[in-house]
Amino acid sequence: MNGMASDHNTSSKEEYLPHYLQKEDPFASKLSKEADIVAGFYLTVIGILSTLGNGYVIFMSSKRKKKLRPAEIMTVNLAVCDLGISVVGKPFSIISFFSHRWVFGWMGCRWYGWAGFFFGCGSLITMTAVSLDRYLKICHLSYGTWLKRHHAFICLAIIWAYATFWATVPFAGVGSYAPEPFGTSCTLDWWLAQASVAGQAFILSILFFCLLFPTAVIVFSYVKIILKVKSSTKEVAHYDTRIQNSHILEMKLTKVAMLICAGFLIAWIPYAVVSVWSAFGQPDSVPIQFSVVPTLLAKSAAMYNPIIYQVIDCKFACCRSGGLKTLQKKSSLKKSR
Repeated sequence: MNGMASDHNTSSKEEYLPHYLQKEDPFASKLSKEADIVAGFYLTVIGILSTLGNGYVIFMSSKRKKKLRPAEIMTVNLAVCDLGISVVGKPFSIISFFSHRWVFGWMGCRWYGWAGFFFGCGSLITMTAVSLDRYLKICHLSYGTWLKRHHAFICLAIIWAYATFWATVPFAGVGSYAPEPFGTSCTLDWWLAQASVAGQAFILSILFFCLLFPTAVIVFSYVKIILKVKSSTKEVAHYDTRIQNSHILEMKLTKVAMLICAGFLIAWIPYAVVSVWSAFGQPDSVPIQFSVVPTLLAKSAAMYNPIIYQVIDCKFACCRSGGLKTLQKKSSLKKSR
């Protein structure tokens, strides 16, 4: 009986066909034309705001690149990732939504999936590094002081190598990129987990190393920071004025970093939940109309960060240190917020 059950499970795995291998055209939109037009306009607005906002952050930072602090360097890298998503990825999906189908074929689908995963992974790992930087600077003042610019550049090299590795692994035959169920966008092939044990192992590896582990580090860092803040006022009061001012600046940077991470996770967690359900839940149990909403929400993540910088009143790299006098001279004729 056990052998028959095993044979039945194996055959069910072999019989499973993901949506993109079924008889229907995988690149034809499964949404109404009106819904595609609305989504196209939505992504156009998101793309323009994201490109302008992150482009401004990078431009202003380039004007004082030799004075950037480690935290600022990481913030600029985050803006580069967000700009990459907007410039490299969004035009593909915008054109496809307005065309009522994916018009770039399998090659374009794989490129789009790779670019989205590459820059998205780069953003999350950058925020993980920022959270660790904040943790050291706030919770371990004596250790945080030795973090210099060259450490930030080493960290950037690790981040880009990490993102490149995980985004390129599917091309080695371990995984793949495939069209979304609604047809006008492409993503990591989550449906491989329904087809084989190897597919499940690949998806679980991606989930752990590119989502769960970085998120756990971020949550740990900011929980420790919140606990530390309660006693930080008394501790810093024993230092001189220069260190106190530096600590206030670090706290402002920490608030920005916390908001950035919160915005990113809020945008991406619904998409992650739907993706995991598609991978390990009942096959094709996620309604197509429902699957498009988390996808569009995730694509808006690149727009939030420049807005957060302005809300906290910290321009370009969230920090006015070193450039404060220059900004004060420029704002003498026109008051800043």
